[in-house]
Amino acid sequence: MQPLFIVLEGIDKAGKTTQAEQLKQYLINQGDLAIISSEPTEGVIGKLIREAMQNVVFKINNKAKFDQQMAYLFAADRHYHLYNEVDGVYKLIQQNHSHVIATRYYFSSLAYNSNNQEEFNFVYELNQRFPNPDVVIYLDIPVDIALSRLENAVYKEVYETKEKLQQVKENYDKIFQSYDGKIVTIDGKNSIEQIHKDIISYLEKQFS
Repeated sequence: MQPLFIVLEGIDKAGKTTQAEQLKQYLINQGDLAIISSEPTEGVIGKLIREAMQNVVFKINNKAKFDQQMAYLFAADRHYHLYNEVDGVYKLIQQNHSHVIATRYYFSSLAYNSNNQEEFNFVYELNQRFPNPDVVIYLDIPVDIALSRLENAVYKEVYETKEKLQQVKENYDKIFQSYDGKIVTIDGKNSIEQIHKDIISYLEKQFS
């Protein structure tokens, strides 16, 4: 299989990290190189984003302004994610010939940082120059299942509320209805094993 930039998307607790690990191991077992390179990154801006998500910085009560600031930060971190010369996505693909699996990409900014059409347009403008991945794997789960999984989370982030996740899911549905790149929607209610099989089946049909 040619080196691919694979993005897993979905609301919080959809299973992105678990499936990224399973996919990475599968590709390695097939004799390919594969790495997980997620957003936010481990770079300076990515670390700032993680702190902001836990309310450590940016004491802003206005949710719209907070979302705008996060959209700017994610766009800057995304540029670093793609193009830095140490472990950027395109360096890994083009020079190391490695698959890159990301949990979240610009679709997450569109989904999480916009609550109306005006805000959606603003986030879209920030991200419109970023290239599409080779394929998007959208793990679709109901909000109530995500909330039940979040009950045991050690740290709660600012977006992990019922109201916010419902808006995010609606945004994802809107985004992927009109997305013209390669995408597969996977039922996130299925078992970990079945979801993995569905992902592999799709990738083999599309890229083998």
